[in-house]
Amino acid sequence: MPADMSPSSLSSEAKRTGSPALPATPMETINTMVHYYRGELGRMAGWRDRIDRTSNWAITVVAALLSVSLSTPTSHHGVLLFAMLLVSLLLMIEARRYRFFDVYRARVRQLERFYFAEILNPRAALDLDWAAPIAKSLRKPEFLISYRDATCRRLRRNYCWLYLILLLAWALKISSSMMQKPATAGRDMTLAMEHVVANAALGPVPGLVVIGFVAAFYAVIAYFSLKVDMSDTELAHGSVHV
Repeated sequence: MPADMSPSSLSSEAKRTGSPALPATPMETINTMVHYYRGELGRMAGWRDRIDRTSNWAITVVAALLSVSLSTPTSHHGVLLFAMLLVSLLLMIEARRYRFFDVYRARVRQLERFYFAEILNPRAALDLDWAAPIAKSLRKPEFLISYRDATCRRLRRNYCWLYLILLLAWALKISSSMMQKPATAGRDMTLAMEHVVANAALGPVPGLVVIGFVAAFYAVIAYFSLKVDMSDTELAHGSVHV
């Protein structure tokens, strides 16, 4: 199609080929931008709601299994290990949902920062390429964040605290009998620690193996919770994230 065709010619060509006509006037362009912004905002809010649901499920799982495990002295500490497994599954699901949410959030923030902000308070000439990232994303949608980085973000935001609560409850569960007996000598403390190791056993798996696995698991949790770089995230342009 020739580059010197007028908007009316483009509209005629679009009608002839059966495609929707492009906006021919500034008013039509503004209306299109408004409706597009509403659509992207709705998709972003929908994925945000899905993320919040997963977080709510994780909190519910932790509260329910804590009640089961700590309600009676005879309940097995494996319930808390199972809670850690369920929370990890929900974290993986939420990281996947966050990757989709991040795509639509980036489009919305691009419109707000470079278009609506300049309408409300013009500070400089409007950048001619401000819409190029949005157009590229619409033509070929791609994730803007890796699965690992998404997991790190959600882990640092919410899930590290859930894991910490489960760890404290699990430590209390396997050491509750030790805490009930006063240790007045080093020998008593040694016997008490042996009792804790015995309590940490999970079926045929020895207690030391279980404790070592939990320690390694939480070392990974701590590493990825602190590893995430917040300089190139949604907080890069302001202290509020959506």
